[in-house]
Amino acid sequence: MDGFPILSLMLLVPLVGAIACFFVSAPTARVIALAATLVDLAFGIVLWGAFDVGGAQWQFTERAELFAGFSWALGIDGIALLLILLTVFLMPICIGASWNSIQKRVGEYMAAFLIMETLMIGVFAAQDLFLFYIMFEAGLIPMYLIIGIWGGDNRIYAAYKFFLYTLIGSVLMLIAMFWMVREAGTTDIPTLMAYDFPAGAQTWLWLAFFASFAVKMPMWPVHTWLPDAHVQAPTAGSVILAGVLLKMGGYGFIRFAIPMFPEASVQFAWLVFALSMIAVVVTSLIALVQHDMKKLIAYSSVAHMAIVTAALFAFNVQGFEGAMMVMLGHGLVSGALFLCVGVIYDRLHTREISRYGGLAINMPKYAIFFLLFTMASIGLPGTSNFIGEFLGLAGIYQASSWVALVCTTGIILGAGYMLYLYRRVAFGDQKNADAAAMPDMDGREWMMMVPLAAATLWMGIYPESFLAPMRGDIEWLDQRLESVAPAGDAHLAMPSAEQQAAAAAAAEEHHDAGEGAH
Repeated sequence: MDGFPILSLMLLVPLVGAIACFFVSAPTARVIALAATLVDLAFGIVLWGAFDVGGAQWQFTERAELFAGFSWALGIDGIALLLILLTVFLMPICIGASWNSIQKRVGEYMAAFLIMETLMIGVFAAQDLFLFYIMFEAGLIPMYLIIGIWGGDNRIYAAYKFFLYTLIGSVLMLIAMFWMVREAGTTDIPTLMAYDFPAGAQTWLWLAFFASFAVKMPMWPVHTWLPDAHVQAPTAGSVILAGVLLKMGGYGFIRFAIPMFPEASVQFAWLVFALSMIAVVVTSLIALVQHDMKKLIAYSSVAHMAIVTAALFAFNVQGFEGAMMVMLGHGLVSGALFLCVGVIYDRLHTREISRYGGLAINMPKYAIFFLLFTMASIGLPGTSNFIGEFLGLAGIYQASSWVALVCTTGIILGAGYMLYLYRRVAFGDQKNADAAAMPDMDGREWMMMVPLAAATLWMGIYPESFLAPMRGDIEWLDQRLESVAPAGDAHLAMPSAEQQAAAAAAAEEHHDAGEGAH
C-alpha cells in the first residue's frame, strides 16, 4: 500500500459522484450515490485490513506542498481510522434510508450527502491545520442545505440555528490557529501535537478550541441547536448528524485541545466535569418528558456525549479508550434509532409517541430490531455501548469518584426514558387503527437494519478489534499528559510483587487450615 494515495481516492470518489448527481435523472442519481458510497466502504475495509497495528503512528501519509506553507497533507492513526470506518459504514445506509422518502430535487440531495462524506473523511484524515479547518467548517454547508431544503415544517429556523451556533464557535478557533502557526512555524498537525506552547498562551488557545468543539459535541448549555436540527432533518440527515458530525467535537478534543495544550486541559478539567455532570442529569430528565421520538433520542445523544467529554478529561488510558468506544458505539446505535423512527415515520408521517402503540403485534420484526437498539442505547452487556460506558466510567472513577457517581445516574435515567419510549411505541393497546394497519419491514429496511445490528453486537462481543488499532495512539496521549495529569481521588494501585506473594501465602495457609478442620 506504500505510495498508493488511498485517502485522496476516498475523497475523490464521492466528490466525482456528487458532481455526476447534478446532471442526471432522479433514479440514476440514487444509483450513483449508492455506488459511490459502496466503493468508499470497500476502500475503508481495505484501509482497515492494510493498517499496521503496532506499526508507525501515522500511516498512509500523503503530502503535496501547495502555497504559503499550506499543504495537501493526509494521513491517519488508529483513532482517525475508526472514525473514517464509521463514516463509510453509515453513508450507504443513509442513501438507502432516503431511497423512497426523498422525491423532490433528488440529484441535489444525493450530491449534498456525497459532498458531506468527502468533507467528513477529510476532517479525520487531514494532517495540515488549515486543511482540517476548511474540511471541518465546510461540512456545515451540505448539512445546512439538507435540513433547510428537505427538512420538516420549521426547517429554516433549525438550519439557521445549527449554522450560526457552530460557525460562531469556530471563528475563535481560526484566530487561535493563526497564532499557533506563527509561534510553532508549521501547520503540520503531528508536529503541533508534540509542540510545547507557553503555559500562559495555552489557556487562551484551549478556550478558543473549546468554544468550537463544545458546540460541535454539543455540550450543555450550547446544545439547544441539536434537538431542533434532529427534529427537522430528514431521517438520513439525523443518522449522519448523530452518527458522525457529533464525533468531530470529540475528535477535536483528542487531536487538538488535549495533546497540544496539556497544561490548560488539566487547568480546565473541572469546567468540563461540571458541564458534563449537568448535561448527563438535565438532558436525561428532559428526555423523559418528550412527546416527539426524535427529540427524545436527540437529548439522549447530548447525555451520551457528556460521558465522552468527562471520560476524555479523566486523563487516563481507560478514559480515552472509553470515550472512543462510546463515540463509535453511539454513532451506530443512535443512527440506528433514528432509522427506526424513520421506518414508522415513512408509514404514518408523524413522530408523536402517542400516535403509536402495540406495534409489536403488526410489526414484530421491526419491534425486535427496535428493542435491540434500545437495549444497546442503555448499555446492555454484549452491545457496543456497554464496553464504552464501562471503560469510560472506570476512567472517570480513577479521576473523581463524585463525577463518576453523577455520570452513572445518566445510565439509570437512560434506561428510564428509553424503556419508557419502547413501551409506549411497541407494547400496550393499539389505540389508532392507522398505526395498527402498518405493514412490517420491507427488504430495503432489512438491508439497512441488519448491518447496524451486526456491528452493534460485534462491538459488544469482540471489542478488541476496535481497541487494538487505537491502543498505541492512546498510550502516546497518556504519556503526553503524564507529567501534568492530576492524581485522582480513587487511589487505585496495583499491589507490589511482594504484597501479591504474601497474599497468596496467606490464602494458602487459610485453605490448608480449613482442610485440616474438616
